[in-house]
Amino acid sequence: MACLLILEPIFEADFLDCSYGFRPGKSAHQAIDALRRHLAAGYREVYDADLQGYFDTIPHDQLLACLRMRIADRSVLHLIQSWLQAPAVERDEAGRQTTTRPRQGTPQGGVISPLLANVYLHWFEKAFHGPAGPANWAKAKIVRYADDFVVLARYQGEPLKAWIETQLEGRFRLTINRQKTRVVDLNEPGATLDFLGFTFRYDRDRFGRGHRYLNVLPSRKSAARLRTRLREMTGPRWGWKPVPELIGEVNRYLRGWAQYFRHGYPARAFHAGNKFVYVRLKRHLHRRSQRRYRPPAGQTLHAHLQNLGLQLLPAN
Repeated sequence: MACLLILEPIFEADFLDCSYGFRPGKSAHQAIDALRRHLAAGYREVYDADLQGYFDTIPHDQLLACLRMRIADRSVLHLIQSWLQAPAVERDEAGRQTTTRPRQGTPQGGVISPLLANVYLHWFEKAFHGPAGPANWAKAKIVRYADDFVVLARYQGEPLKAWIETQLEGRFRLTINRQKTRVVDLNEPGATLDFLGFTFRYDRDRFGRGHRYLNVLPSRKSAARLRTRLREMTGPRWGWKPVPELIGEVNRYLRGWAQYFRHGYPARAFHAGNKFVYVRLKRHLHRRSQRRYRPPAGQTLHAHLQNLGLQLLPAN
């Protein structure tokens, strides 16, 4: 952490405005806003990239070369190299010990790992905006959050795709997941783009006017993760927990989910989430005892849950 506090301001002076992940004063919502601005400006053909195991595949030799561009102190460089190449000790079933030193990847869970990951992809962004980069000859835009990034252009031709893939897989020795990487033309009806948990698509105007509007809503994967987490929180193994305490935990999770996904048009997703919360809590309460759970006389189950403190996702 001490190393991070010293090095972060040094590299922050170099980082470009198109990067938003793990940076002070930057957020995922700012990345979403930048993407919306580019789409509104007409850059609606999107190269949606997926880097396979990015944090585990950064080559150490090239990462250290990037660090030497701004760090002259050899002791600091040696310290970072020691973290990167910390030995991993494994034992087999016979008790034999094997020690290996990784040659790629950043330390898992290390507080400095996000900074190192940003330092490495910073040079991809520098090349992207350089004199020979597609920001000039293709007028392309890039929005990046850690290892998730999209490249937007008015037209995604083969030269642009070839440049991106050649740079990432050639110069930077990273691996593109071809099965998840795709080009999306949001001008086409029904086309969707998923980025940072949100789905972007152009829908018909609700009032019948001729233009389409950009709809930004929680993605299907995000909604599925919400349901999975609620199932875990209200599962049968928590029957011993006091109901107000369990509802308090559900409230905290729902507040965090709403705080993130309020950035767009989440009304339908919030409504579906609230309905699911009621179903799960009703099932949980009936499961806590051999007798069917009954709310106090004169109260519906919905009103009873709200009296217990349940705070749902905002309706609008």
